Amino acid sequence: MSSLSQPPSPPLAEKVKHEMELFGDVRVDNYYWLRDDSRKDPKVLSYLQQENAYTEAMMSGTKIIEDQIYAEIRARIKEDDISAPLRKGSYYYYSRTLEGKEYVQHCRRPIPICDAPPSVHDTMPTGPDAPPEHVILDENVKAQEHGFYSIGAFKVSPNHKMVAYAEDTKGDEIYTVYVIDAETRTLIGKPLVGVTSYVRWAGNDALVYITMDEILRPDKAWLHKLGSDQCNDSCLYHEKDDMFSLDLQASESEKFLFISSESKMTRFVFYLEVSKLEEGLKVLTPRINGIDTSVSHRGNHFFIQKRSDEFFNSELLACPVDNTSATTVLIPHRASVKIQDIQLFSDHLVVYEREQGLPKITAYRLPAVEEPLICLQGGQAVQFIDPVYSAEPSESQFSSTILRFSYSSLRTPPSVYEYDMNTGESVLKKIETVLGGFDAFNYVTERKWATASDGTQIPISIVYQKNLVKLDGSDPMLLYGYGSYEISVDPVFNKARLSLLDRGIIFAIAHIRGGGEMGRQWYENGKFLKKKNTFTDFIASAEFLIEQKYCSKEKLCIEGRSAGGLLMGAVLNMRPDLWKAAVAGVPFVDVVTTMLDPTIPLTTSEWEEWGDPRKEEFYYYMKSYSPVDNVKAQNYPHILVTAGLHDPRVMYSEPAKFVAKLRDMKTDDNMLLFKCELGAGHFSKSGRFERLQENAMTYAFLLKALNMIPTCGRM
Repeated sequence: MSSLSQPPSPPLAEKVKHEMELFGDVRVDNYYWLRDDSRKDPKVLSYLQQENAYTEAMMSGTKIIEDQIYAEIRARIKEDDISAPLRKGSYYYYSRTLEGKEYVQHCRRPIPICDAPPSVHDTMPTGPDAPPEHVILDENVKAQEHGFYSIGAFKVSPNHKMVAYAEDTKGDEIYTVYVIDAETRTLIGKPLVGVTSYVRWAGNDALVYITMDEILRPDKAWLHKLGSDQCNDSCLYHEKDDMFSLDLQASESEKFLFISSESKMTRFVFYLEVSKLEEGLKVLTPRINGIDTSVSHRGNHFFIQKRSDEFFNSELLACPVDNTSATTVLIPHRASVKIQDIQLFSDHLVVYEREQGLPKITAYRLPAVEEPLICLQGGQAVQFIDPVYSAEPSESQFSSTILRFSYSSLRTPPSVYEYDMNTGESVLKKIETVLGGFDAFNYVTERKWATASDGTQIPISIVYQKNLVKLDGSDPMLLYGYGSYEISVDPVFNKARLSLLDRGIIFAIAHIRGGGEMGRQWYENGKFLKKKNTFTDFIASAEFLIEQKYCSKEKLCIEGRSAGGLLMGAVLNMRPDLWKAAVAGVPFVDVVTTMLDPTIPLTTSEWEEWGDPRKEEFYYYMKSYSPVDNVKAQNYPHILVTAGLHDPRVMYSEPAKFVAKLRDMKTDDNMLLFKCELGAGHFSKSGRFERLQENAMTYAFLLKALNMIPTCGRM
């Protein structure tokens, strides 16, 4: 498209008046017709295709830069690589990527001397004299027949002879589970259809899995004996309360499975003893409103992480397996430290915590199994190097003394460490290769605190290329936010993001309320009737960054996905003058209409997140920030909105309506682009390179909005 040609006209969605009345209040939705649950209505599909065509036409002038960014990102990837091999039983397990291939191979290799105790210095032998590699499953072969392909679970049986894997070929997160012989790859029995990716081995002869109801709520747990038909599987538990969903975990010891039923406020747990399947589920923690428990096992004890209104950051308890009501407090509740997770070993307990917004990992030595478990002594903390970082649990061997965890920061590529809990020695097992001359020392990461309107201090993580920024207010910035579900958006490395940093764009994350970064109360103060704190925290963070001369509002871009897309919609309506451009990925923007409709997936379980608008107080509060309900006749910045047609979490019609209403009402000539993936769900395309196209298109959009695209030559 030459610069002299007329830009194409945007599609205008037909207005069909649809009135909705509640509490004497009438809302008019002229674009209600865009919702089509069958996703086959020709009129709806035609509109989505028109929007895609318009986006393509508007971005055609930046195709060269988009292709260049894609090439840059892809050139940083070591295409033929393996993950850090994990020693399990008599094998090393790992995944392999191949040059030019979109998907991974799941592999294993025998350990030459498997009776030697595991060590942090173990390395998997390779080369001509090493035991041969065996490919258990090649996703590339499987994906050939499908436009979308995703493995949601890959579980090796305890005897290492079989693998159960869950496959989604549409993006709707409804899976089929196959059991194959790990050596011959032959199918064992018939696949389990219409299930979730929650599947675990119960010994070597049975599987436990979870299915969903018609609103995609995980509601039934089933026991499947290998070789039997799915129609003969026994239902272990049916959760009939539509505010609750089921979860399935295996203990690290492999002796128990835990089926929990959870809402946003309450969680209770049943256990299934793998060696006594015929005894069925037993209650471990009772159903008490407002009490949230999660459980693991070692020796003669269950370990229970318990949260309540009083102990909001959780305490850690232990109880004998044969007397679950006799609990002992191992780690008491602390107002400033949140217990995030635990991991058990035959001789150790590892606790993952958050303090002042940062993750902590502490290892404790446990007394011998036959000795009483009264208290924990002498925890050893793992040390980290960056000022802001992410540290996450990784699968480890229960019977070893080696903890494996993953580490990353805004300038440190994803790394896998093994930590010897006896000696305190940490060994880097794998750091993701970044090709193209990447040098972490060229990047600076910082942590700052913005002051919210009520005085609360909001942490912000920042990264920039130190040789390219002036820090005088003239630099462009991309500010990211989420702020829901108690999810912590920890600062992690992103190879694609280097294409922004290396063009002098500063990247920052505002760790706003509604997330979990600063503990449970951080979440509580950004939900229900305090949800607007999420939005005002983000605005305060932006104003702070401008005031501190990291950027100016003429060069400030923002991004959020899903519930972070709600954040985008809200702050665009509230302060459209503050942003140069916004990217709203699969945004949850039609809050009131969606939350009034219990037939839409997630609605019922989400009443404890956003509130139930069937109650008047919540109705008016939610209506006051719901992005679709608050679009005004005002100037908006440049906006890119994305959606997935088969998205089960945020229906494509929400962003479609938001865009249609903005087109009708906004008073500016800035870009408003909508891209709906017609063959994908909530998490975009499934191939590793396909996904990079979305990064490249998003970055090209931001550069175009910032007037940073050169007229000729390379940048």
